Amino acid sequence: MRHQRGWSQEDVAKRLEISIPAFSKIETGITDVNLSRLAQISRLFDMTIVQLLATTDSEEEKQHTTEVEELREKLQEREAEVIKLQKKVIDLYEMLHKRASV
Repeated sequence: MRHQRGWSQEDVAKRLEISIPAFSKIETGITDVNLSRLAQISRLFDMTIVQLLATTDSEEEKQHTTEVEELREKLQEREAEVIKLQKKVIDLYEMLHKRASV
């Protein structure tokens, strides 16, 4: 949500009246937040605490799904490369075998 609004961590930290490192830890999940801080953050983003928590889970799921898809595509590309290389090895082996038998 911070990115959608074009806010930096510094922008949000100032609005919450906390340090940038403190906000960074909240944003990354390193620091647990209490109910009053959640209320403050939800007001900042014009939503209820429930909406804030639901949005966070949904965005994390979307991000993980996107990452998994990207990794799956890379894996498929690598598998295709391996198959091509295996075919080249087989072709070279057959070519060498034919030359040796002549």
